[in-house]
Amino acid sequence: MNKKLVGYGVLLLALLAAPFLGAYPVFVMKLLCFALFASAFNLLLGYTGLLSFGHAAFLGGSAYVAGHVIKVWGLTPELGLLCGTLTGAALGWLFGVLAIRRQGIYFAMITLALAQMLFFICLQAKFTGGEDGLQGVPRGRLFGLVDLGNDLTMYYVTLAIVVAAFLLIMRIIYSPFGQVLKAVKENEPRAISLGYDTGRFKLLAFVLSAALAGLAGSLKTLVLGFATLSDVHWTASGHVILMTLVGGLGTLSGPLVGSAVVVVLENKLGEIGNFLASLTGIDWFTTLGESVTLVTGFIFVVCVLAFRRGIMGEVIALLDRWRGGARH
Repeated sequence: MNKKLVGYGVLLLALLAAPFLGAYPVFVMKLLCFALFASAFNLLLGYTGLLSFGHAAFLGGSAYVAGHVIKVWGLTPELGLLCGTLTGAALGWLFGVLAIRRQGIYFAMITLALAQMLFFICLQAKFTGGEDGLQGVPRGRLFGLVDLGNDLTMYYVTLAIVVAAFLLIMRIIYSPFGQVLKAVKENEPRAISLGYDTGRFKLLAFVLSAALAGLAGSLKTLVLGFATLSDVHWTASGHVILMTLVGGLGTLSGPLVGSAVVVVLENKLGEIGNFLASLTGIDWFTTLGESVTLVTGFIFVVCVLAFRRGIMGEVIALLDRWRGGARH
């Protein structure tokens, strides 16, 4: 645990220094929002064993609500984030009540169907802007004091929120409640035989995951200044599953790594291709920017076939084997 804390400390220092090392603050903030989204999803799938295909509903629904109350109602950023988070929790409770009694693929399909219903509502509703999305959301002033219009200020506020949310997830996982969730995932009938109301625990885990996903969506809207249908589309649910599985399901660091891999590929693949082309002289690399879906799909297939535990899952397993060999 101490070594993990050292690793997280190094990562935090790197993030604190990132704007001064040439990193574009808005891009890193977007990455942080998706890292929080993936960590929230991992709490549900990695530690509770519930596969949701509807997490885009919590990300996108909360993004629209937060953007609307800030832009139209004139609420401050912190109240907008709170409204978005509560929206995610409310949607999570509704989805959970309807789906939690089902298991496996039936649970996944119910969450997907409910999320698609919300997508069509957002497509038709006036306050969402329809196909144009909700544009021009101001950042405002945090608590009426801190001007978030400056990218550097917004970056450190975003980092503080994401770190606090990550610490909350860590606290949940290592709490007695988190241990019950792991027991439910590993052997639900045994947990029931021990007297635990597994349905109640799964519903609470679903609501917590949805609330944190809602916070990620609200924060993303505040950072970028808009919310679009892509936030609530089923492909966003697919993206978060991809991030979690590539990084390492059931590990704290896995969603962070997975989200970084996917977001960097989606946004920087063209630049990476141009660099490789200039380095090797192979012009084909310049076309990589047009093949983002193909490349991410290829990486997913490779991870499933060669790294079934995900990147961090394999790293942790390798370190455990190395320590075991060192003891002997």
